[in-house]
Amino acid sequence: MAQNRRIVVSVPNKLLKEVDQVVQEGNGNRSQFIREAVQMYILHRKRASLREQLKSGYQTMAAINMLLAEEGTDEQLLDQYERQLAEAE
Repeated sequence: MAQNRRIVVSVPNKLLKEVDQVVQEGNGNRSQFIREAVQMYILHRKRASLREQLKSGYQTMAAINMLLAEEGTDEQLLDQYERQLAEAE
């Protein structure tokens, strides 16, 4: 069982009223609400970080793929490739 630690968090009155309203509508309590909100925020940050890593990876691969595609237009490379295919038959 996970141990819980007590922390003190200061929030503006308006935000606390909104939290209390949501908690009351959901039949929960502040602690549970804050735990879930923090978990959702952390998950959101992890997903955003992963999206950025994927975006960067796709951009890097696009540049590499472009270079490979441009190399493939070289007539000598194409002739060499076709010779190798013919020899393999």
